[in-house]
Parts: sequence; C-alpha cells; structure tokens
Amino acid sequence: MPLLRSTSNLARLSRSLFPLGRQCRLNSTTASPPPADGHLPSVASSELLSTKRDTSLRTPGITWADDDVNAPPRIALGGRETRKMNTYQAIRDAMSIALSKDESAVVFGEDVAFGGVFRCTMGLAEEFGRERVFNTPLTEQGIAGFGIGLALMGHTAIAEIQFADYIFPAFDQIVNEAAKIRYRSGGSYNAGGLTIRTPTMSVGHGGLYHSQSPEGFFMGASGLKIVIPRSPIQAKGLLLGSIRDPNPVIFMEPKILYRSAVEQVPIDDFELPLGKAEVLRSGSDLTLLTWGTPVYHCETALHLLETPSPELDSIVPRSLRSSKVELIDLRTVLPWDIETVMESVNRTGRLVIVHEAGMTAGVGAEISAEIQKRCFLKLNAPVRRVTGWDGRPSIPVALQYEKFHIPDAIRILDAIMETLTY
Repeated sequence: MPLLRSTSNLARLSRSLFPLGRQCRLNSTTASPPPADGHLPSVASSELLSTKRDTSLRTPGITWADDDVNAPPRIALGGRETRKMNTYQAIRDAMSIALSKDESAVVFGEDVAFGGVFRCTMGLAEEFGRERVFNTPLTEQGIAGFGIGLALMGHTAIAEIQFADYIFPAFDQIVNEAAKIRYRSGGSYNAGGLTIRTPTMSVGHGGLYHSQSPEGFFMGASGLKIVIPRSPIQAKGLLLGSIRDPNPVIFMEPKILYRSAVEQVPIDDFELPLGKAEVLRSGSDLTLLTWGTPVYHCETALHLLETPSPELDSIVPRSLRSSKVELIDLRTVLPWDIETVMESVNRTGRLVIVHEAGMTAGVGAEISAEIQKRCFLKLNAPVRRVTGWDGRPSIPVALQYEKFHIPDAIRILDAIMETLTY
C-alpha cells in the first residue's frame, strides 16, 4: 500500500504542495488563492479549544476552590463567569489568584517585575508590591536555589526560568536538591512549595537557545513533577494545581501558544488534576498520545486522514479514512498517567507517540518501553514515535531549518497510516 515514506510519493506530494518557478506563476492566474490561514485547522480554529462558556465551565476534572469537598458536585453553573483569555493571560490570572490567597507566595525571575519577556507577569508587581514580585540576577542556578530555600522555610515560591533552554545551569539544584530533600531529610523538610515556570518548545525560528524541549532530561528525577498544558484553561487550572501540589513542579509553557490559543476561561479559582491525562477524542483503532503544541499538529493530521486535501487524495487509502483514532493529551509528563494510556492501547492495539524533543532517550522512549511491556499481547503493531530528529533538543542547525525538525501533520499522518496498515 503506498505510504508517504515512498520516495516517489513524497516527491510528487512536494511538487503538488510547493510548486516553484514557472509552474507557480502559470497557476496563479487560474486558481483561487487559499485563505490566509490555509484550509486546515489551526490553533486559532481548533475544535479542542473551549470557546463557549458552557463547555469551559464543564472542563473535565475541574474542581472549584470554593466548593465543599464533602458536598455533592454542583450541577448548576449559573453563578460562574468566564472571560476570553489567551494562554499568557490565563497564566497571569493563575498567579494573581495564588498571590492574593497565599500571603507567603512570591513570584521572581529575570525581568518578571517588568512583566516578563512573554508578559505573563504583567502588572503583578504593581498589584502585589515589589517585595512579592521581583527581578533576580541572570543566574538560573541562583533562581532555583533561592526558590528551594524559600520553600524549605514554608513559603510558596513561584520561580520563572526565562526559557526552558536556560534551565540546565539549575539542573543540579532541581535534581539533587529540590527533588531529593524530602527523602534526604527523612520527611523533615521538603521543597513542595516550589513551582518553576518556564517557556518551552519551538516557535519555528528560535534556534538552538530558544526552542528546546528539555522535559526528557528530568524523567529520572523522582520527587519532581513535570506539567505541560495545551491551552488557556489547562494552563490556569494546572498551574494553580502545581503551585498547591506538595511536590516541586516544573511547569513548562509552550511559548507559541501564549497568544495563539484563546479560550473562554473561568475567572474563579479552580484546579485541574496533576498526573491525569485527558482523552480529547475517543477511538477504537489507534491511540495517538502527545502533549503541548503537538496536540494541534495531531488534530490537523487526523483531519487530513479523514478528509485529505486534493494533493493527498491519491496517497491516503480510502480504507483508512474512517479509522477511529483516540487522541490523548498527557498533560503531566512526570509522573505520566500509565493507567489511562494502557487502557486505551489495550482497546486500540496501536500507539503513536508525538513530541518535539529528540527520539533518543526522550519521554516517548520511556512510554514506549512501558507500554510494550504492559500491553505486549494486545499490540497489533509496534509502538511508533514521531519526534524531532535526533540531535534535538539542542537544534544543531541554523534556525532556518527549525521547522524541518518539528514533527508536523504530514509526518504524523504518515506514522498513523503506517501503524494502521502494519
């Protein structure tokens, strides 16, 4: 069966999608130009975003801070309000709530008093004072160490590492101190009050110091949690959950979603559960697992599978177009939700994992190994990984080639078709 891995098919597809020179000029007078955002779903038009108040207030797993935990779940949501927010606004809203409800909470990092490079802390210093929202020197190791000290003294420390690419100087403090202090002290001390926020993943032109996805480096650090949200509602609820979790958390924010993802976000104080994946789309033929920005690339790939564009019509077999693919957002990378993923794979018999970081020793490698062990007799095909090409997350090429490294909808579609036809 012809798949995109075929050289001839790839060449034919490339010529169809990206005509050059004279061919492009001749066609320009006979064909209508595409819309500005193309024919495929984009982040802005994603069906995975909650753009209505009712769907926002019924986000799966949401818990309201003002609800009595012993009372039955509230059915009527008439008193709840939402506001249109992008991701950085939702993150700012979460920190504002944390600062207003916890007098021991402080926010600090490089340039955070000025609003931060992505504006996530804009206005917080003016609202809560520069004793609680303040700048630090340019020292990631110092930021992490200072946060650990605050947490050990009972404070709530919300630290910002300006880019995830810069987190490596703080690696020793995070892995050898924050993650281990509870065990090291026999439970007498802990750094559970520490949350480290950091922008992650690519924007398409960040190069080797502004587009890395380093979550895999922390997978062996027992005692840490790693959370990566996909949208404004998820960012607010998961960040508040991270700040209040009794363990140190690295909260990685996909930077391209700061402004491109927009939802109606509840203005009240709420949390979403850490360590729990969310099934975004049910299916029975294949499980598609991802987190962060690639969630939307996966959505586009599923759209291409069901209704391929004219250029792909001869390449996507008609027998696969009705396939039911289950899409899962992992959300918490460490500890990851083994039960949800295993239950899904036992039903579908197939698993494709998508992430931006490189393949070797990435998060997908750990998930793949565990699923191969636990679901071996149920698998109808090998677990497939679609990742950045090996060499990432360090992006060892010029930034002009960054998009070539990122798993896009075509590569994901190819993996889905290959796995379905194995």
